[in-house]
Amino acid sequence: MIEALVHPIARLANAGGPVLVVIALVAVLLFTLALERLIYWQWRYRRQRRNLVVRWQSRHEHVSWSARTLRECWCGELISALRASLPWLKLLVALCPLLGLVGTVTGMIQVFDTLSITGVGQARSMSDGVARATLPTLAGMAVAVVGILFTSRFEHIVRREDQHLHDRLTRATEIDHA
Repeated sequence: MIEALVHPIARLANAGGPVLVVIALVAVLLFTLALERLIYWQWRYRRQRRNLVVRWQSRHEHVSWSARTLRECWCGELISALRASLPWLKLLVALCPLLGLVGTVTGMIQVFDTLSITGVGQARSMSDGVARATLPTLAGMAVAVVGILFTSRFEHIVRREDQHLHDRLTRATEIDHA
């Protein structure tokens, strides 16, 4: 069982070096955080939003400066909770191409070391080394692109939810005063 898990990781490390394993771990962390944010948005945030609307409706006064400030504070807290791990996601996205570059540089250093030992005539070893060196860059860029797609979509969701939250609270107030 454990060997079935270790064997693909060993092949991955052999194909692209240890930096590729680090990129894979960063990708797992990135997608775990992304999944956590999606689950939070789908279930917990929506329940908290409903509770906030009910709490706002239960107030007797909605138009004073203090009531509007309280409303902004409540909305800010809820949107901040929705946005909580977005900086970490952005950090991991930015880290992936840099890790890929580190993998390429270390791989190319190994290629040049191999060429200095075996001589320039070994085209096969040189092409294998270059392929091994560029694999981390490809992996880092691929993970970063998918991460950028997720973070930009999630930023859009946060902006939209911020606007929807204010709209819902306004409608809840208008219904009370109608």
